[in-house]
Amino acid sequence: MTKQSSICGNSDSSSRVAVLMATHDGEAYLTEQLASLRSQTWLNIDLLLSDDGSTDGTLEALREFASAWPKGDVTIVPGPCNGFAENFRSLILRHEAASADYVAFCDQDDIWKDDKLENAIAWLSSRPDGKPALYCGRTLNFAGQRRWMSPLFPYQPCFANALVQSIAGGNTMVMNRSAFDLVQTAARRARFVSHDWLAYLIVTGAGGEVFYNPEPDVLYRQHDTNLVGANNTWTSLIPRLLFILDGRFREWTDMNVQTLRANIDLLTPHARQVLDRFCAARQAPLHRRIVGVRQSGVFRQTRKGQAALIIAALLKLL
Repeated sequence: MTKQSSICGNSDSSSRVAVLMATHDGEAYLTEQLASLRSQTWLNIDLLLSDDGSTDGTLEALREFASAWPKGDVTIVPGPCNGFAENFRSLILRHEAASADYVAFCDQDDIWKDDKLENAIAWLSSRPDGKPALYCGRTLNFAGQRRWMSPLFPYQPCFANALVQSIAGGNTMVMNRSAFDLVQTAARRARFVSHDWLAYLIVTGAGGEVFYNPEPDVLYRQHDTNLVGANNTWTSLIPRLLFILDGRFREWTDMNVQTLRANIDLLTPHARQVLDRFCAARQAPLHRRIVGVRQSGVFRQTRKGQAALIIAALLKLL
């Protein structure tokens, strides 16, 4: 496990960014997020918006916003109405995203700092040509009057971590063309737990580079409809422990493994070895299971998380 790096690089201001946003009944939060997109210091931004059958004023708000969007093209399409993961999958697979230099995921209920895209592209443009690169990071979270930061993870993002932990929300993610090509290929071949976890798994598994920015450039609004993403408070530990105990975490792992198996040709030899050892450990008898998990190299970023990983392995719920 290695420590994190830092932002550097000079970006080409003519590069185009495609922002992929999935919406569903987001009228109460959408106005501020759209305003933060308009305020981005990056000039060339195309928007691809997929609405999953909203029954409030979401579509009207999107259309009004699109009519005055000054930075590029706007495409609004109907979503598949089969959950947020499939909504983002439908966006990833659309041809409109294939021509951009960079691709960003966007939620309907967050607020981006003005220089979010500029910061991301500054780092992405410093990476070697053709090397898959994914930018992500912390968020500044708030609910009512409370404010707190998401975790500052100490170790370098890598495939061994991605197998058991999704460290960043899709709302923080921006990737270069090479990384998005991988994500698009993987999404075409298989369904996935979530678009952000898929990106982390595939980019690291293919030997790409991931930067986790310790300085947040997304304001994350916690509310009743997005608690799955609220992974940074003590109260969130209870439902997440239940995810392990009732078998849902194992179901997620099963699905991630199936997705990776469908894309095994995209993985490096080292990533394939880690995956094989991890899968063998999951199925091993109790006396070999913990040793096998350790030998596979998989890990979570915090002590509490690592302890939960061992408990899940002991209970064969990993």
